[in-house]
Amino acid sequence: MPEIGEIARIVHFLKKHVVGKTISAVKTQEDDIVYGKVGCSATAFSKAMTGKKVLDARQQGKYFWLVMSSPPHPLMHFGMTGWIKFSNDDNAHYRSNGVVKPEEAEWPPRFWKFILQIKEEPDCEVAFVDGRRLGRIRLVDVEGDMMRKTTPLKENGPDPVIDSDILTQEWLAKKLRSKKVPVKALLLDQANISGVGNWVGDEVLYQAKLHPEQYSNTFSDEQIQRLHDSLIDVCTTACTTLAESSKFPENWLMRHRWNKGKEGGDRLPNGEKIIFLKVGGRTSAVIPSVQKKTGPVSAGIKGEGDDDEDGVEEKKSKKAKGRGKAVDDEASPKSPAAKRGRKTKQPEPDSELSDEEEDEVKPKKKQKLATNGTARKTTKGDTSTKIKEETPGKRRSTRNSAG
Repeated sequence: MPEIGEIARIVHFLKKHVVGKTISAVKTQEDDIVYGKVGCSATAFSKAMTGKKVLDARQQGKYFWLVMSSPPHPLMHFGMTGWIKFSNDDNAHYRSNGVVKPEEAEWPPRFWKFILQIKEEPDCEVAFVDGRRLGRIRLVDVEGDMMRKTTPLKENGPDPVIDSDILTQEWLAKKLRSKKVPVKALLLDQANISGVGNWVGDEVLYQAKLHPEQYSNTFSDEQIQRLHDSLIDVCTTACTTLAESSKFPENWLMRHRWNKGKEGGDRLPNGEKIIFLKVGGRTSAVIPSVQKKTGPVSAGIKGEGDDDEDGVEEKKSKKAKGRGKAVDDEASPKSPAAKRGRKTKQPEPDSELSDEEEDEVKPKKKQKLATNGTARKTTKGDTSTKIKEETPGKRRSTRNSAG
């Protein structure tokens, strides 16, 4: 899922190609989830954007928006797989071995929800894409400088980069000690702090030498200072490098955590072992030799490759199961609701999943059995969307492939 650094990357490219320019036309595709879940529609979006000048692009955590020449202003969230692509520039942040796949050269790109056509030279089109439909596009009808005082931004916590004057060590200590939750769960909760997702949370805790399962109200002043400094440093570095992992410091866990399952992928270059735990329903990369438990911890699923005391068995109680989970029980293929064929709920944007867990929320295909026990055929529902103003476009590589 795009986190604080990836959103900074998008804002950078929006400032480069869109800010100061006029939107001459808007193409949209109706989507009652991406638009409709937040009270918007493709029709309303197109009407609100056409003919307006873009004055600025801004960010708070995982949210970003365009400040238009007049209200309303578009506020966007990528969910798990959303991205913004440009017809005249390749802004993909992660790509395996630098290889451009054939489908990445398509324009319009796959899964687009809107395409903005820019009036001024050079020719540029801007597309919001989202294959999983977990992103959100809404319109906020206030003056541009009031955006952060409106829902949903006002309900979210401070941004570690733009609100560092608020997110002080004292503020963080008070927040940690006001709750009894695993520290990683606290960091991932956008109501506490904006912009921290799975990999950023793991990096922050690794650099601070804190265990993700330890309860937030059990840390010393010295540990809280380490956590604060790490939080500000990791988020700032992620943003200033525009989330280009090749520019991250050599000692960052992020540069090695994606080797899970590969030969030697369970070790850092210095030989320290990487284990993977479930904390609050998320897969967490942990270095046991560095991230020691110094206080009470929550119960979690025993980690992969974790054959020492750091592995803790999962509690089976309903309370433990529900704490911090990212998807409704109905979304699980193994849940009773799924077995009965009920329509599943999609997770909200801020109830993110880690990259390692994306496949876990995909419904598994199972053959339904007739009453006599034999397999019977099922048909998929029509998931097509209505397309407005279809026009042939250019072909340019702007594919976002998470690594």
